[in-house]
Amino acid sequence: MKSKALTKIIVKKFIPTRSRSSKKGDNGKALIVGGSYMYHGAPVLSSLAALRTGTDLVYTAVPKNNVQSTRSISPDLIVIPLADSKLTRGSVNKLLGQIPKDLDSATIGMGLAIQDVEALKILVKSLLDRDVRLSLDASALVKSILPIIKGKNVVVTPHSGEFYRLFGEEIPHEKKLKVNFIEKIAKKYSVTILLKGQTDIISDGIRTFLNSKTDSCAMTVGGTGDVLSGIISGLLSRNRNPLESSAAAAYLNGLAGKFVQRKIGIHMVATDLIDALPYISKPFDKIK
Repeated sequence: MKSKALTKIIVKKFIPTRSRSSKKGDNGKALIVGGSYMYHGAPVLSSLAALRTGTDLVYTAVPKNNVQSTRSISPDLIVIPLADSKLTRGSVNKLLGQIPKDLDSATIGMGLAIQDVEALKILVKSLLDRDVRLSLDASALVKSILPIIKGKNVVVTPHSGEFYRLFGEEIPHEKKLKVNFIEKIAKKYSVTILLKGQTDIISDGIRTFLNSKTDSCAMTVGGTGDVLSGIISGLLSRNRNPLESSAAAAYLNGLAGKFVQRKIGIHMVATDLIDALPYISKPFDKIK
């Protein structure tokens, strides 16, 4: 198959139109599950990015010891305490009873401490059974999750190390071989893969997009991947096509990086990307 480089024209087609008569909730409801004692900021970055992407309601589920600090960061966050300090079966069962029944999307894994992988599997399966569009990142990218997400319109967002942990296979170094390999794995498992790198490769095994024009060397700073996951969840809550949403998210995330780098040089932090999202997103806004 022939891969396509992402362009503004392509991405604009992937951004949903907002109705002038819409009410709260019509433009998406998203769940973010992440965080741990050490990585309290990761789910916050994802949640704020989802909001800045245009999602109406974002629910942020974090371990109980992170709740106070998470709530203090922004009044925009709807914070749901997990019952334990790590992801357990008990905390998942309680969370499933607290979240709205009509969620559109969820992203899981950013900075998340998982005590029991069975808890992760229960959470993922339960959300999929509710027809929630999912993206998985970081600690949620474990091999035992593959049988559950296979063929379920799920997005996974690994870097090369996480890719090996998830699929158990090494990625070729040569660009053309790498693209073909990602397409093959995406098709094998019927998932959408967003392989993060200097050139992002986004494929569902049928269509493939490459994102390199928006790459910024300043985006090696921690947290930019969490912002990307939030943008994906935000777009998935409105455009339920996993390939289109993840491709558009990669493009917007990189575009925000370029925007910030032009303004302040290479000294950006991840929150700068979130602040930039409204400005770089304007050309993609569609209202009817």
